[in-house]
This record gives sequence, C-alpha cells and structure tokens, in this order.
Amino acid sequence: MKLETLRKEIEQIDVEMMNLFVKRMAISKAIGQFKKENQLPIFDSKREKELIDKYLILMEDQTLKPYYQSFIQHIMDLSKDIQK
Repeated sequence: MKLETLRKEIEQIDVEMMNLFVKRMAISKAIGQFKKENQLPIFDSKREKELIDKYLILMEDQTLKPYYQSFIQHIMDLSKDIQK
C-alpha cells in the first residue's frame, strides 16, 4: 500500500471522528444545561470510571488500551469543560 493511500484513509477517518466529536459536544452541552437546571454536579467520578472501565473492556488490542484510555479521558475532560 502506498503512503498516499494510507494518508487518504487517515484523512477520511479524521473527518468521521470530527463529525462524531461535534455530535458528542452538542450532546454534552445539552447534558450540561440539564445539570444546571436540576442543580446536578458536572462531574460524576463514579460514572466516569464505570464508562472508562467499560470501554477498556471492549478494547481488544491490549497494546492500544493505554492510548485509548488517554484518548477517552481527554474527550471526557473536554465534555465536562463544555458543560460549564
């Protein structure tokens, strides 16, 4: 496979990830609004840990787990930030 072909595939994946990121942030904003209206805290450490653990179980490639954990933690941090 040529380098250009691989790069094109990465670019397509990046666009898909961007679209999913935009959707996730929009939902996070709505969750933040709900939490404000109902005087709920933005951060729920128990739920966050449960989700991360659940996602890591689904991650079959053991070598990718630490990278994915870092990735999903960062996404969750951004989601909490946009809820403020």
